[in-house]
Formats: sequence, structure tokens, C-alpha cells
Amino acid sequence: MASAPRATEPQLALVLGGGGARAAYQVGVLRGIAARFPHFRAPLLTGVSAGAINVAHLANHVGAWSHKIEDLMGLWRRLDFDDVFRVDTVAVVWRVMRIGLRLSVGLPPGVARAHSMVDTRPLREFLQRNLGSGDGPLPGIARNIAAGELSAVALTALNYDTGETITFVEGKAIENWERPLRKGLNIAMTVEHIMASAALPLLFSPVSIGNEWYGDGGIRLVAPLSPAVHLGADRMLVISTHFEMPPFCRLRKKGTGPPSPAVVLGALYDAVFLDQLDQDAEQIERINRLLTKLQPQDRQGLREVHTVVIRPSNDIGALASEFEERLPRAIRYFMRRFGTQEAEEQDLISTILFHRDYIEELLKLGERDAAQHEEEIAKLLAK
Repeated sequence: MASAPRATEPQLALVLGGGGARAAYQVGVLRGIAARFPHFRAPLLTGVSAGAINVAHLANHVGAWSHKIEDLMGLWRRLDFDDVFRVDTVAVVWRVMRIGLRLSVGLPPGVARAHSMVDTRPLREFLQRNLGSGDGPLPGIARNIAAGELSAVALTALNYDTGETITFVEGKAIENWERPLRKGLNIAMTVEHIMASAALPLLFSPVSIGNEWYGDGGIRLVAPLSPAVHLGADRMLVISTHFEMPPFCRLRKKGTGPPSPAVVLGALYDAVFLDQLDQDAEQIERINRLLTKLQPQDRQGLREVHTVVIRPSNDIGALASEFEERLPRAIRYFMRRFGTQEAEEQDLISTILFHRDYIEELLKLGERDAAQHEEEIAKLLAK
């Protein structure tokens, strides 16, 4: 937690993790907070993966915080499968066939390679339309920075060409930084930076920015809270989409034998995109406790960062199993062939289940969980 230049007033950072469709839960939490704390404002916004979509919207929206949240709620409630990726059977089958041919006998001449399981061009168009950016910078970010409503917004992606984790930052007086395998770059935020951060490996295609290719920022981000700390946060509200299972809880399998590829990939996604955030929050709390035992002159530039982490009180993977049949027919067929029905927790499906009924349940769950953390949030805002 090396210290960044300290602002004249406490800096609260809102940190949103990944999880695909699970990110609707974050919006429910934010709405619950806005209802209880009308003057809530976070001048630092950082996000990764699907959390980058929420962060970009909040940073780009010009208006009161409550209006930002309501508009973001509306965006998620309008969202459907075909706003994220192509779901028509012909498109899905043809893409899967090309992947199968490439892995087996090779592609025939003239047939383009498929770089992912789904075509996410609809998501790019959805974001461009709703953020009002087209191919250029998000117009509201610069206005919010100039008005003093926003200090900085940061989205993180993985550079596949170099193996480095890149945090794209737009803010006031931001300088580039570099750490081992991590960089911060001062840029003008565009939809391409959002798409890069949210490009789930294997499922979504890598995104080209400049002459380099990027993917989901959670892949190698071992310290998800570090961008907020580097930007000067001394308070953080962190919203995870990771349900914390009770100790010694076993995965409830529906059959015997080894886990299916879907179960393995779901566990991998949890480890990459969800577990690291929780572990980083625990590390910061340990450092905070150590710092309280040191005199200010002995802290070597480190500072306390007060953190509140809100995570789902219910298992989102188990909730997704109730809506599995709502998947588009072709997607559902291939997911079942992949073995998604072999466990009661649908962790893999929960990341792509962009069905409005499922999203509505996540929004409601988030609002309920915000109420349960009201006292912790009040203490954080009072610091």
C-alpha cells in the first residue's frame, strides 16, 4: 500500500469487481446505498471485467449520484442476451463448428477463425448507444472531472501481448506508473477500454487497442484494490459478486465421478475473477492493523485504508440454476454438453445469464444486502 499523493480531503473509492451478469448485484447494492445515504459520492471509481461497465457508466453520467444509479438500474433492466452476444442458433452453431474444426482437422481455406465462443459485437453497440460515445471518448467523464464531481476513473485489462496488467486511467493530474507486470496509463476512456476489461477468456473475443490485444482484467490482477490505493484512496467501498460459502462446505454434485469441464471452468472463473478481490481486502485489513501499532514516522509512506466489502448473502451460482432453462436454446444446448447440469451451483452460467428475471433477482438481493451493511457504510462515510 505505497502512498500516493494525498488529496486535501478524504478520498472515497468505489471498487467494483467482475463476474459477468453477476455485476447486476452491484447495482442493487448501490441503489440501496443511495436510498439510505442521499449525499453519497465516490470521487474515485475503479472497476474490472463486468464491474468496468458499471464504473464507466457512473463516471460518464452527468448528474446527481441518485440519478446515475437509477439510470444504471434502467440499463440493466433493459439488458437482454441479444444485447451482449449473438444468440441466434445459426450464429452460435457456426462459431462452435469453426472452433471444433480448428482443433481437429483444421479450417478449410477461406474460412475465418473464431476467436471466442460467442460474438460480442452487440455489447459494443449497446454500450456505444447507451453511453453516447460512438467510437470516441466517453463524453461525460471529462465534464465530471472538470466540474470536480470525479477525481479519476480506472479500468483494468490484461495485455495478452506482454502479459502485463494494464490499468487505464482518466483523471485530473494523473501520471503513468509502473510496477512489476503492472502499469497505469493515462488515457481518454472509450468503449474499447470497457470491452477489453470485460472480455471473459474463451467466451469473449480479445479486444484490440492500438497495436496490442487485451482481455479480461481479472486474469492476472493479484491486487484488485491496488488501482484505487495508487490513486490516493484512504477509504474504499468494495462490492464483490462472490458468495462466501460456510467453512468446509462441499460442492453439491448431482452425480458421481470427476467434475465436468463446466464445473472446472466455473471454479477457475471464481478463482481468477472473484477470490483475488476478497483476499486483497483481507490483506489491506492486516496491514491496517499493523500500521496502528506504528508511529507515523515509522510507517515508511504507508497509510491506513479503511475498507468495507459487501458481498452476496445468497449463493448467486445456486440462484442461477433456477434460471438455467432461460438461456437461449443454442447456448443452453452447448452448455449442457459442457456439463453445466452436473452441479447445483451454476457458477459458469451465472456469468452469462443475461436474462431479465435473473437480473431482477440480483438487483433485489443487492438492495437487501446494502440494508444489512448500513451501519458499516455509515462508519466508513463518517471517517
